[in-house]
Amino acid sequence: MDLSRRRFVQTALLATAGTPLMAACGGGSGGSGTTDGKELTLWYWGGGLSDSVVDDAKRRFARREDIELSSSLIGGNFRQKLLTSMNARSNVPDITGIKGEDIAALLPNADRFIDLNTLGFDRLRSDYLEWKWKQGQSQDGVQVGFPIDIGPTALFYRHDLLADAGLPAEPDEVAAATATWDDYFALGQEFTRAVPGAFWVRNTGTVFSMAMGQGSSRLIDENNTFIGDQDHVRAAWDLAVRPYELGIDAKINDESLAAALAAGDLVTETGAAWAALDIASMAPDTEGNWRVAPLPGGPSNLGGSFLALPRECRNPEAAFDIITWLLSPENQARGFEEAALFPSAPAAYDLPALTAPDPFFGGQKTVEVFGPAAEGIPAFYEAPADAAVSVPYYTELTTVEVQGKDPEDAWEDAVDAARQIARQEGVG
Repeated sequence: MDLSRRRFVQTALLATAGTPLMAACGGGSGGSGTTDGKELTLWYWGGGLSDSVVDDAKRRFARREDIELSSSLIGGNFRQKLLTSMNARSNVPDITGIKGEDIAALLPNADRFIDLNTLGFDRLRSDYLEWKWKQGQSQDGVQVGFPIDIGPTALFYRHDLLADAGLPAEPDEVAAATATWDDYFALGQEFTRAVPGAFWVRNTGTVFSMAMGQGSSRLIDENNTFIGDQDHVRAAWDLAVRPYELGIDAKINDESLAAALAAGDLVTETGAAWAALDIASMAPDTEGNWRVAPLPGGPSNLGGSFLALPRECRNPEAAFDIITWLLSPENQARGFEEAALFPSAPAAYDLPALTAPDPFFGGQKTVEVFGPAAEGIPAFYEAPADAAVSVPYYTELTTVEVQGKDPEDAWEDAVDAARQIARQEGVG
């Protein structure tokens, strides 16, 4: 899995800033270049779709509809390359992926994409999680994104180390002992007293990200007003600095995560379902020692992407048939099995690819944690400028950890910087 899939917070957020999409000339959101082209192109990034499902789609649509589908894995800054192509109106893909961290910034230019509702998505959307497909919809109801995957979050923890410390270790026990963030921090204090030198939380930014995701509001409201100084943000900030103040924060803000996981120096990790593959690749010798429990304080989401059809799509109906097939529950289950893409279609949660015991997690059926989390994630509004405005909070939290800056001073500086960015982005 490449670094973009891990979405280390500041890297992903900074990547959302960049060249805006030029306004379309004439036509409505359902417009396109031609309507019956037989050659279609698909752009996505490594790990963004199951490669074998894409290959099967090429064979299926060539045989049944005489459609030649070609695919390109786009490396580097995917969003920037897509915008460059669309702004130049040259070599625009017929079908394109859109990363979850980029979708909000593209929705103001929804007229540069085909409204999927005009092709039948409105009849299919009940098969997909409502909060997710709404994330791919503009404020005036244009459905730009067809959900690929989601990132329901949970608490990953070392079963063996907790058991050795005489603390709750089975998933149901840990779920009860970490129901709230305060419970989670208290258990971390118990563990670090029993095992000096070990740490409970990776860094303050991960807690802030999870806590913000547990609510329905972010930093900018639907009226394009800055709300980054309000109580819900301050509550997430206060939660984030707690592990630092309690001495259970590993302060890992670099590439040392793998070593800490492998050595057992970091006992828990809060992250999305796709983080399971990261942990397994970073610490393969710990197979069987990990378990999963619900995220303290309730479910949150981190990551998850979409497929969309630019207006230049040469055969919208065929392209829509292709993405509908690619993202069926059965093929989403294959995407989970092959690329750790957690399905946005709940029907997939009952399929063998998701219900099979996971050896890395001691035979636990992790879908029993991630499935309910996925369905319990609150709907939220994410403004186009939200990602850019959020960066100062993470920067200041890192300053607290690395330089010992007073958390209150850091909060005030974060809000001031975020408000300034908001104004630069046209937020009131």
